[in-house]
Amino acid sequence: MAGPTGLFSYSNLVHAIAGGCGSAVAMSALFPLDTVRTRLQLEESQTSRNTFVMMAEVYKQEGLAGLYRGLLPVIESLYCSNFVYFYTFHGLKRIANEDKSALRDLLLAMVAGSINVMTTNPLWVVNTRLKMQGAKVVTTQRTASRRYKGMLDGLIHVGQEEGLSGLWSGSGSSLILTVNPAIQFMAYEAMKRNMQRVYGTRQLNSIVVFAVGAAAKAIATVLTYPIQLVQAKQRHGHNYEGLPQKAGLIPIMLYIIRKYGFRGLFKGLEAKILQTVLTASLMFVFYEKIVGFVFAILTGNRKTTIKH
Repeated sequence: MAGPTGLFSYSNLVHAIAGGCGSAVAMSALFPLDTVRTRLQLEESQTSRNTFVMMAEVYKQEGLAGLYRGLLPVIESLYCSNFVYFYTFHGLKRIANEDKSALRDLLLAMVAGSINVMTTNPLWVVNTRLKMQGAKVVTTQRTASRRYKGMLDGLIHVGQEEGLSGLWSGSGSSLILTVNPAIQFMAYEAMKRNMQRVYGTRQLNSIVVFAVGAAAKAIATVLTYPIQLVQAKQRHGHNYEGLPQKAGLIPIMLYIIRKYGFRGLFKGLEAKILQTVLTASLMFVFYEKIVGFVFAILTGNRKTTIKH
């Protein structure tokens, strides 16, 4: 196996496993917010409802199961996605950013995000549809009659019925959205480096990591939310008259603006901010703890500085 600076190093594998586990634990804790966010993005009602009103409605109509519908496929997709992303990002950073440039972090994060999108997009297409099965608020021509038994069944049927284009629905938006984790990681790494100067050789505590992760994700989410809204509609399907199901980013965005105004591009932003910011913050806390724990074991519990 390659040395500690190589793309295929054991260290990169530790970061990837920690990133996957951290994101899975964080999403499990806050999954009802993700359920509400998806429904707010996909419903076509012009009635403005906040996150907690929607959550109460889902609970009343569908019970606790409604709030946790699709948890397993989301965790599967999220673990795979973050494993690929963390491994690629840290591997590229070790090779091409030894001087720890924030701009280079941004570019490398976008490269890692692009690799992640092309690798895991079919998982996200299927899990978006699995989450909405049985939902009482969203049905499209594409998803009205099909019921998937799980992730594998969904991948097989989407592939058979819609081809590769169906499995990679929304991949164009997803590639553009690589700027989201890129902005997030650039801001996170920059803020963390600044905080580390204050802390010196001491390890950053969980509260600081949580706050830095929250701030970084909030910035990235607000800047890219309209594209995320369109991405959800591309993956699940829409009922927009006059638009093909495989319409691109710009046509869907223009349709939403004509029908609902610019506010329509930010429908569900409140739920998205709550869900992604809290999830990202918890993910970074678990991620840092897991990485620190593993490297401490590998070094015989000696005090060590983790190379990020």
